[in-house]
Amino acid sequence: MTVFCGMLMNYSNENDSLQAQLINMGVIPTLVKLLGVHSQNTPLTEMCLVAFGNLAELESSKEQFASTNVADELVKLFKKQSEHEKKEMIFEVLAPLAENDAIKLQLVEAGLVECLLDIVHQTVNSDKDDDIAELKTASDLMVLLLLGDESMQKLFEGGKGSVFQRVLSWLPSHNHQLQLAGALAIANFARNDGNCIHMVDNGIVQKLVDLLDRHVEEGNVTVQHAALSALRNLAIPVVNKAKMLSAGVSEEVLKFLKSEMPPVQFKLLGTLRMLIDAQAEAAEQLGKNTKLVQRLVEWCEAKDHAGVMGESNRLLSALVRHSKSKDVIRTIVESGGIKHLVTMATSEHVIMQNEALVALGLIAALELQTAECELESAKLVQVLHRLLSDERSAPEIKYNSMVLICAVMGSEPLHKEVQSLAFLDVVSKLRSHENKTVAQQASLTEQKLTVQS
Repeated sequence: MTVFCGMLMNYSNENDSLQAQLINMGVIPTLVKLLGVHSQNTPLTEMCLVAFGNLAELESSKEQFASTNVADELVKLFKKQSEHEKKEMIFEVLAPLAENDAIKLQLVEAGLVECLLDIVHQTVNSDKDDDIAELKTASDLMVLLLLGDESMQKLFEGGKGSVFQRVLSWLPSHNHQLQLAGALAIANFARNDGNCIHMVDNGIVQKLVDLLDRHVEEGNVTVQHAALSALRNLAIPVVNKAKMLSAGVSEEVLKFLKSEMPPVQFKLLGTLRMLIDAQAEAAEQLGKNTKLVQRLVEWCEAKDHAGVMGESNRLLSALVRHSKSKDVIRTIVESGGIKHLVTMATSEHVIMQNEALVALGLIAALELQTAECELESAKLVQVLHRLLSDERSAPEIKYNSMVLICAVMGSEPLHKEVQSLAFLDVVSKLRSHENKTVAQQASLTEQKLTVQS
């Protein structure tokens, strides 16, 4: 037996094609059986674990592992261990296996979570290196188990689950690793509307705000990022937005505007964008905040960080779209934000193009004189001509571009540009567009262009 296992251990370590052959030969169910039958034989179980560790990295093996009772056997074995090295060996097999959703659920059903919570409880106040490492591995694995939809719902238990309650108690902990795992776990629980609504109704927001507040000065970037991720997810359901705004979430998030860390900037922007969706008052309040708008304009130029750049543009546009406020538009014009919205209209993402065009349409309708110079120097009219001439432009892009053309006609310099660019030809072609709304708008735009030419 030991010789067989030893050979497998060596073979499974060599190369991928050999590993694949071993998997095809059905070696995994045999090894799992061996582990169950000979769990008292320490050298044999260790060899099995090494072979598992080597095989578990391969995607094709996970399907096979999922069809065995490997989860039960590993959890049983884990419960017997008292030595750090032995637990570590089992962890090294559990982590790659737990990337598979079916195995995540099996591990949860086999009682792994209770083992992990025990480890956290035993090691949280220790300063021994082994214990610190064990705490990190256990809490990371816990977060990994929550990435599966079924395993996550099973542990949430409608928000009444003891696991969910224990994870909540990690947020106020003094241990950064536990704070991080707690915030990541909440972000994972917050992956569907029902869970989000339940958590907000049960006071989770205050716990996250308190946690963030401790890290304005302490500045642990991973904890900031995780707590903001959780808040962003919680802000997705419509009914949560007003509750979170009145709990002071936007004020707390704004404290991180000075952050120089792109992952934190990215989550901060996403959180604010979710919070102001259809919340006119909040959008107006934030849109009049010069410090915020100036920082957004700065981040719109973050060429090295596409995510931050995209989110800044989207928030800038959202402030206009949701507030429909002249004050907000004036703040954006004064901060030099218009050129970014015009550039955003040429994005490769239709959703971003559309958000930009709708915001620019509101700007032209509400504050054309104020924005006129900026719109002219950003070459808005040329951009619209390109969007309308391009056959690949989506119907909503064509529609909103024509609405915008009509809106800028009230400005003398922009009107002149429209006349010089032969818009009539492009627009009259769109009258026969297959999309009825686009065709109708083309007729209206053509009339307007003809009357004012």
